[in-house]
Amino acid sequence: MTEAVKKGERLTGARREQLAKELAEAYQSGRSIRQLAADTGRSYGAVHRLLVDHGVALRGRGGARRAKVS
Repeated sequence: MTEAVKKGERLTGARREQLAKELAEAYQSGRSIRQLAADTGRSYGAVHRLLVDHGVALRGRGGARRAKVS
């Protein structure tokens, strides 16, 4: 992944696009937003925003589905 970005540092232009592209590829290959946030040192919200801005279709929340009780 792209070199680490300092906490609080603004991402603009080409750096932001490159990070968004890398995050999108990793997310689409199965990594979670939380994993990506930990890997990059960015917050969950920052990673989520980059993915949404990049047009990535986000997965639904995980967990087992409960059957309806009759």
